[in-house]
Amino acid sequence: MAVGNNTQRSYSIIPCFIFVELVIMAGTVLLAYYFECTDTFQVHIQGFFCQDGDLMKPYPGTEEESFITPLVLYCVLAATPTAIIFIGEISMYFIKSTRENLIAEEKTILTGECCYLNPLLRRIIRFIGVFAFGLFATDIFVNAGQVVTGHLTPYFLTVCKPNYTSSDCRAHHQFISNGDICTGDLEVIEKARRSFPSKHAALSIYSALYATMYITSTIKTKSSRLAKPVLCLGTLCTAFLTGLNRVSEYRNHCSDVIAGFILGTAVALFLFLK
Repeated sequence: MAVGNNTQRSYSIIPCFIFVELVIMAGTVLLAYYFECTDTFQVHIQGFFCQDGDLMKPYPGTEEESFITPLVLYCVLAATPTAIIFIGEISMYFIKSTRENLIAEEKTILTGECCYLNPLLRRIIRFIGVFAFGLFATDIFVNAGQVVTGHLTPYFLTVCKPNYTSSDCRAHHQFISNGDICTGDLEVIEKARRSFPSKHAALSIYSALYATMYITSTIKTKSSRLAKPVLCLGTLCTAFLTGLNRVSEYRNHCSDVIAGFILGTAVALFLFLK
């Protein structure tokens, strides 16, 4: 009798855990929205030197003029791991021996009668859900770092257009902490204050590393010795080239890209190896 009561309690607790996870996911998406689409969090105004050569690179244009536009980046980031997970899970499920092992493993997870899901569907939702949560979490960390540091992009002085004839800029070693000295477009200047860490680098390496760890740890096949390494190295190389593109276009410093790579890697490792 006691065993039956414990089982019923386990079944009743599971929907609560699912509800909590949905609330956490919704909160993460909402916070990412506030960072991305509103001015709720004001960027820190960091000072600069008027003659700082590291901030005098030519203005590369808006993000939409970049070789890797935000639309292309986000579509690839979301589509690549999702497609790999779908194809990988469906392929393994239709292999008889693998399907039997997966079903046996999933039976160890208590879901209750009301929450039963097909093992294939459950695994797809699990992997994609964790990936999506990590993607939004990485975006939040990046935006928080950019807002708190207010690190200036390599082209900041080009768009800031400070008054070089003023008494503040005449002294080569005078540190300018007054943001009002800029005469350029305010919207462009504000975006030029969000450089550290690099969002493109962080999101791309997170997506590539999550897909790589899924492939290497989940997909078990001996039919090809090169398919998995080529796919993994291809995704990682794409992320690396994305970071290099940010430096070559003068949109981020090397330190910004490195910090983005470290941040995205840390989030991916934490979520997949937890």
